[in-house]
Amino acid sequence: MFAIFLSLLVGYFLGSVPFGFLAARARGLDIRQHGSGNIGATNVWRVCGWRVGLPVFLLDALKGAAAVLLAGVFARRWPSEFAPILGGIACIVGHSFPVWLGWKGGKGVATSLGVLIALTPLASLVLFVVWGVVFKMSRYVSLASVVVAVAFPLLVGLGTALRWRYFAYGWPTFGFALFAGGLVLLRHRSNIQRLLAGTENRFGAKKEAQ
Repeated sequence: MFAIFLSLLVGYFLGSVPFGFLAARARGLDIRQHGSGNIGATNVWRVCGWRVGLPVFLLDALKGAAAVLLAGVFARRWPSEFAPILGGIACIVGHSFPVWLGWKGGKGVATSLGVLIALTPLASLVLFVVWGVVFKMSRYVSLASVVVAVAFPLLVGLGTALRWRYFAYGWPTFGFALFAGGLVLLRHRSNIQRLLAGTENRFGAKKEAQ
């Protein structure tokens, strides 16, 4: 139980570090007042350029991986099967709902990717390719993120059920996949509405709602 408590606590506060907000603030901008108002890497990239947006994306992913790896350390000290998964979940929640910014954070895609890499490295590679293909074909960051959010639990669940050698991550990881995918979909609900209405803007447009 102590490992789980530490994993949740450390995971949340790692996730709540608002790299996008801080990077924009260093340039004299409140990112919440620009673009879509989101503190995530996509909006930072659009408003501040790739030299700021790319490091933000990498840092958001890194904190997700760090939360899982630290939880693994706690789990070895105080044996717990679920600590790494719960640490990853807490990190994604912290990123999406940071206490420092009035519970209004990013959409969790980069942080979820970092958690995926630490928990399910091969599945994360497959999903990264899927994301890249969808984005390349559509130029919609939101559509690529939504497709991956749906594909993740399907991939992990199918691999676990069929006992695929490199995708048999176990049902606890499938539960995490459902949670992470569901949260990404929830955070993208306005984007989904715009995609269905045909009013979503492609990446690189002057005005883009991500």
